[in-house]
Amino acid sequence: MVFFDGDCGVCNFWVQWILERDKKDQFMFASLQSDFGQKFLSERGLDTKVFNTMYLWKPKQYYHIKSRAILHIASLLGGIYTLAVIGRIIPKFLSDGVYDIISRNRMKLANQKCYLPTPHQRAKFIEV
Repeated sequence: MVFFDGDCGVCNFWVQWILERDKKDQFMFASLQSDFGQKFLSERGLDTKVFNTMYLWKPKQYYHIKSRAILHIASLLGGIYTLAVIGRIIPKFLSDGVYDIISRNRMKLANQKCYLPTPHQRAKFIEV
């Protein structure tokens, strides 16, 4: 499950990017603003009003945030994207620091986009 800021153009771009490359059909998505996203945040004691972090969660297996979520998504996509594991040699405080800079400026980097998924992709989004 990928949790993302549903009002962010950069985040929506990356959701679309993942959808197009998810050949194994392994990812589901929920915006952090949705009821499901809000429940995810509150159950972990995370701020339910701040949406500047991407989360990757698989129940009872793993939970990644920020740069580590991105690296893990890439490795799960397989193929050439598995090379992203090289990024794990970068200390987390540095890779998350870059993530935070992009996150702070994400609304300036891309306009809010209204992404319309295909019917198959629509089933991969949890809205409640």
